[in-house]
Amino acid sequence: MQKVSVIGAGTMGRGIAFVCALSGLSVSIQDKYEKGIKDCQTYIEKQFKRKVEKGKLSSQEADEKMENIHYHQVIEQAVSHSDLVIEAVPEIMDLKVEIFKEMDRYAPQHSILATNTSTMSPTEISAQTSRPEKCIALHFFNPVPKMRLIEVICGLETSEETVDLSFQFGELIGKECVKINEFPGFAVSRMNCLIGNEAMNMVMEGVGSVEDIDKAMNLGLNHPMGPLELADLVGLDTRLKNMEYLHQTLGEKYRPCPILTKYVKAGHLGKKTGRGFYHYS
Repeated sequence: MQKVSVIGAGTMGRGIAFVCALSGLSVSIQDKYEKGIKDCQTYIEKQFKRKVEKGKLSSQEADEKMENIHYHQVIEQAVSHSDLVIEAVPEIMDLKVEIFKEMDRYAPQHSILATNTSTMSPTEISAQTSRPEKCIALHFFNPVPKMRLIEVICGLETSEETVDLSFQFGELIGKECVKINEFPGFAVSRMNCLIGNEAMNMVMEGVGSVEDIDKAMNLGLNHPMGPLELADLVGLDTRLKNMEYLHQTLGEKYRPCPILTKYVKAGHLGKKTGRGFYHYS
């Protein structure tokens, strides 16, 4: 596996692209918006600059790796020579299915098609392709350069060869993989959404302040980041979409907290907009 394409240059897509390029892979990044491409390029250049400043890469090594990154606004150009294509678009099933149809149409027949979904069914996403045996979910975690885990989730027709190659890919880019059976929310998102939603309910009920609830989880359960700070980092709009899907598929205990819905309606989406449960300057 030498060539990887990433579809979607947002928070997750650019993080995935960076760790792939850092590991020496040739990377193509696609986003239909020019601003998305520019923001992604700026992010990746900053990440490599930090590696150089910390003495983990020479300037020459960083330049060589960045030369292996290619930016596109057209999916066909981005995937035409890829061994692995990773979709990292918002958690909207119709959008993911449409993107997968294009990936299937233009990627080589040997290519693995992966979705970075945190909650949705890889079986449903891959059903409209001509290669469901080569489709899989590879759930990365935010921030991608720091988080070591990839959840590997098989669809109904995913082959063992595709699973094996996915684990090899994870090892190649320095990640640990776990195989999770397909079920809404998988393992981590299912637990994380419950914890975060309960923290939001506690804020609404006046149990404690945002800061104190997060601090209690930091110190009492040894979580490196409180659930409300984490929700801000993920994006409250993304978290709401996850909660709505889990509520639809798993039932009442996943009903989104009213505060979450209110913040998203107000445009307070977390760190990316400067305001969520916390204020960011």
